[in-house]
Amino acid sequence: MPLTDESAEESTEAPTEAPTVLAVIPARGGSKGVPGKNLAEVGGASLVARAVRACRAARLVTDVVVSTDDPGIARAARAEGAGVVERPAEIAGDTASSEAAVLHALDAFEERTGRTAAALVFAQCTSPFLTAGDIDAVAAAVLEEGADSALTVAPFHGFLWRDGAGSASEAGGYGVNHDRSHRPRRQDRPQDLLETGAAYAMRAGGFREHRHRFFGRTAPVPTDPARVLEIDDPHDLARARALAPLLDTAGTDPHPVLPTRADIDAVVLDFDGTQTDDRVLIDADGREYVSVHRGDGLGIAALRDQGLKLLILSTEANPVVAARARKLRIPVLHGISRKGDALKEWCAEQGLDPERVLYVGNDVNDLPCFSLAGWPVAVADAHEVVRRAARAVTTVPGGQGAIREIASWLLGPALGAPTTP
Repeated sequence: MPLTDESAEESTEAPTEAPTVLAVIPARGGSKGVPGKNLAEVGGASLVARAVRACRAARLVTDVVVSTDDPGIARAARAEGAGVVERPAEIAGDTASSEAAVLHALDAFEERTGRTAAALVFAQCTSPFLTAGDIDAVAAAVLEEGADSALTVAPFHGFLWRDGAGSASEAGGYGVNHDRSHRPRRQDRPQDLLETGAAYAMRAGGFREHRHRFFGRTAPVPTDPARVLEIDDPHDLARARALAPLLDTAGTDPHPVLPTRADIDAVVLDFDGTQTDDRVLIDADGREYVSVHRGDGLGIAALRDQGLKLLILSTEANPVVAARARKLRIPVLHGISRKGDALKEWCAEQGLDPERVLYVGNDVNDLPCFSLAGWPVAVADAHEVVRRAARAVTTVPGGQGAIREIASWLLGPALGAPTTP
C-alpha cells in the first residue's frame, strides 16, 4: 500500500505483542516398555532433547517447559534451553493422564512468570521425528485459523479390522472402516486420518475449562506420514534409530528423484505463494495487485501444448486468480475452502487417476491435496511441513520461476532454466 501521511503516523505505534504460546513436553522418568526411554538417544540426541529442539525452533512458540519427575531428564531439558516444571508424584505414575501434567505445568508457568498463556502446545518425546513445522501448524490452527484445539494427523488408507464380533454365521473379524463385501479403491473412499500422537494445540482458557485436549472445534492438521513413529517398545526405538539418518536429513538430497512426462497426466497449481511471491499490494482504493513470473507462463504454455490437463486450484476468491487463468488459457477453481475435496471431484470428472496428478503448493491448506496426488510438489519457500510432505521440492521460490522449473522436469532441459521476470 502506498505510504500516506496517515499511514506514516500509524506506523509509529508500538507493535502488537505476540501472544504467549507455551509448549509443554511431559517426560516421566519411569517407563516400563523402554526403561529410561525419554533419555534414550536417536540420531545422536536424547528423545527429550529432540522434542525441546523442535519446540524451540517453532516460529509461534514463545516458551518451552518440560514436566518431569526425573533429575536426569531435567538436566537434559535445561541443557537444551527449556524450563523445567517438577512434577508431583501424584501425577507422575503410570495411571496419571497427560492432561494432568500439562495443566500442572501451565499453572506453574503462569505463577512463575506472571504471564497468561493464550495457547498451549503439547508435544510428545515419544515421537522422535516431530518437526518445528508440525508444531507451528497445530499452533497456527488455533491462533490464526479459529480452531479451539488441533492435532497432527497422517492420511491413512488401510482397511481396519476388529476381532470378536459378527453374527453367528460370520463370527470373528469384521471391518471397522469398510464393508467387507465392498472394498472400493483408495481414491473412492473417504479420507481416513490417523492421530500421530506427536503434537496437539489448545486454547489455554478452553483447556482449563474442559480439562482435556479435544474441545470445541478440533482441527486435524496433516503431517508427513513417513515421519510418524511412536516409541512404545524396544522395537520402535530400534526402528527410530535406523530411520534417523534418513529422516533427519530429509530434503537435503542433492540428487532427488523428479517426475517425468511419463509419470504425469495432469498438473494442478495453487496460486498465492506458488505462482506469486505470496505478497499482495493494495492501492489507496483497496485494489489488490500480485506479481507473477513470465517464465511460469512459458512453462504452463509448454505443458498445455504437450497435452497435459491443467488446473489452477485456489482458496483465494480475488478476481485476479481468474484473470491470470484466462491469460494462461487454463481452467480455474478459486474461492475453494476444501481443496482436497475439490481436487478429488475434478479428477473424477476428468477421468484422472490421482496417482498421476502433480500438485504444486506452498502452505498447510495444500496438504489435503498432497495426500491425494501421486506427485505432491512444494516450492522452495513453502512451509516446512509442506516441504517435508512433498515428493519433490523446487530450487526456486514461488513467484520466481518455480512452475517453469517443474515444466523443465517434465519436458526436459530443452525448455531451459527459469528466466528473470
